[in-house]
Formats: sequence, C-alpha cells, structure tokens
Amino acid sequence: MLPLNANIVKIVDETPSTRTFFFDHSFEDAMVGQFVMVWIRGVDEIPMTLSYKNAVTVQKVGDATSRLFEIQEGGHVGLRGPFGRGFTLPKEGEHVLLIAGGVGAAPLAPLAEMVFSTCSQITTILGARNVNELLFMDRFLQCGQVYITTDDGSAHRCGFVTDVLDELDISGYDKIYTCGPEMMMKRVFDILEREEALKHTEFSLHRYFKCGIGVCGACCMDDAGLRVCKDGPVFNGEELVGSEFGKYARGPSGQKKLF
Repeated sequence: MLPLNANIVKIVDETPSTRTFFFDHSFEDAMVGQFVMVWIRGVDEIPMTLSYKNAVTVQKVGDATSRLFEIQEGGHVGLRGPFGRGFTLPKEGEHVLLIAGGVGAAPLAPLAEMVFSTCSQITTILGARNVNELLFMDRFLQCGQVYITTDDGSAHRCGFVTDVLDELDISGYDKIYTCGPEMMMKRVFDILEREEALKHTEFSLHRYFKCGIGVCGACCMDDAGLRVCKDGPVFNGEELVGSEFGKYARGPSGQKKLF
C-alpha cells in the first residue's frame, strides 16, 4: 500500500510534550485502537494510534516525532492504514473500566466516546507524570467517573494508576481496557491476573514496526510469535501470558531492550 499525501490542517498542543495533528483525510472505517503508519519524509515511517478519525496524538520522544513537531499547519506527511486489530467493543449495558497512562490515553479517549451511549457505566483511571501532562481529561470526564493520579501529586492523588486499581472491585467490570507505558501495563496485568480478570481485559501494545502489515516480522513477540502490527496492537490479556510482555522489546536491529 502506497502512502497517501495528507495535509496537516490543524495542530493542537495538548500537553507540554504532546500534540494532536489533524489531517485533511479521515479514516471513517477505522476501528478504535487501530493505527496508521505516518511517513515523516526524510526521517522515518512510524506507527501512531488514531486519537480521532482524522488525527494522531504524538509525544515528542525521538528523531521522527521531533521532526514532526517542526512541521507547521499546511505541511504534509504520508499516511498508510488503518492497520491492526482494534479494541473489542463492549455489549450494551456492560460496565467498562479504562486504565490510561500518559499518551496511552490517545486510543482510549475515542473508545470511551464510542461506547458512552451503550454502556451503563464507564470508569477511567487516568495517570500522568504531573498535572500538565494529563491527556484528554475532558474527553474522559464527559463519559463517566474519572480517577486521576499523578506521579508528583500535582493533581488529585499522588501515585500510580495501579494504586487506584488495587482499591477497586474488579468483579464489578465486564470489560477492562488499558494503554500506557509497558511497565505500567505489566503492573496492571499482574493485578488482573491475580484477580482472574485477564480474559476480560485488552492491552494496547507498542513495538518497533517496519512494514506495519505483518510481513517483515520485526514486531514478532516471543514465545508465540504474535505480530503486534497484525495480530495486535490490541491483545486480550490471556494472549500475553508467558510472553515477552513486560520483560523486553526489540529495536531496529532485533536486539533485546529490557524494560
């Protein structure tokens, strides 16, 4: 699939380190949780989850995202997609728990909005390093109850999303969804495994991608060989039992990078 040329029509500064880039192309058929490959010309092509049908929300963390942050409204990038397996939507009337850390709120905010009209209860645990880095808080608040945690205590509770999760009655939720730093999700995984709730939980993972369509094998996970770009990026918790999840990932050369 050749990339289409997409003009950047709007840029929104969400937090000091995060921006949303809106395009003149909308992926109306995309499932919540799917991603697009964004080609920053002359630098790299990287995967980014759709935070709206026509936008991605990006944290400045490397060469490609740093170059993207230099592009102004009216600039353009290449887009391929949408790709991957998105979230499984809950049934009408089910109780939903969302656990978001940092920029991991990007795929969960549209999920909250999509299921808001059909679910009887949506609860979100939203975490960030500090108050300035809380992402899409207003979007979550419009959909239900929100527990807020910050690492430094600058907003609401000082601590981590897992501190709140430990205090909730997990049995009261029919579906649980989480996205954020992998070590955060691994701690969520451990709690939910203890509570025997993994089969009700979906995790959105990040790995290094080259092709984005399941051909190159760069994002394959040990031991089952699951391709994050094709079999994921959303996985049921039971699929991750015994895998590399929470232990290591691989860089461009295939070398293991321990978490």
